Amino acid sequence: MCVIFLAWQPGPARRLVVAANRDEFRARASAPLGPWPERADVIGGRDRVEHGSWLAVRPDGRFAAVTNFRRPPLTQGARSRGALVRDAILSDDPLDAIVARVWADRDAYGGFHLLLGDGERMVHLSNREAAIRELKPGVHAVSNGPIDQRWPKMRRGDDTLARALDADRVDEDALFALLSDRTPAPDDALPDTGVGIDLERMLSPVFIEGEAYGTRASTVLTLGPSSLRVRERRFGAAGLEGETVIER
Repeated sequence: MCVIFLAWQPGPARRLVVAANRDEFRARASAPLGPWPERADVIGGRDRVEHGSWLAVRPDGRFAAVTNFRRPPLTQGARSRGALVRDAILSDDPLDAIVARVWADRDAYGGFHLLLGDGERMVHLSNREAAIRELKPGVHAVSNGPIDQRWPKMRRGDDTLARALDADRVDEDALFALLSDRTPAPDDALPDTGVGIDLERMLSPVFIEGEAYGTRASTVLTLGPSSLRVRERRFGAAGLEGETVIER
């Protein structure tokens, strides 16, 4: 997943609101949003290659999502980053215990940003920034560079997410419009992550278009004190391929 916008504890009616895009190679097989066979209360998509995930949630508030950290050397690591999400969401251990395990094994993975929540707390970890942070209530964005480095695609989400929370019901259409934004960043605002200017341009929009690689799924998630709604749109190179909505 390439960009995650989240509102953490934005008000008493909502514990978490997430709008996120997963960017991946088109050829990598994946399962759409749905309950997991290991435990039906887990809702998320699934990588069919390594059997991990990019984002998953439970109605009790357990949440996990991962992005890669795009900085040379772009090594894969001994383990798939999707295993971080899978192992966290399937565990009932306290959040601190999960964080400690991830931190102890952080060098086994390629560069990552990982978000872990339990309904009461939200923690961000990165093995490239060598940092563990507890997020304060409010609007946050995570992409593929340092979390404090505000790439153009990250800045686009702040105002949209804040406005989407103003209504009695989260404005999902506004969030999907944000996730479908194909506007590239100007060259003078592009980061330098070592992949070359042409690839930096291609990867700069919120929604990435490409024949072999691009945005595969857009997800909008709302977690309340006693409710969960997750909506996923899936894309191929030719456009929208399907949509799933799950409410618990």
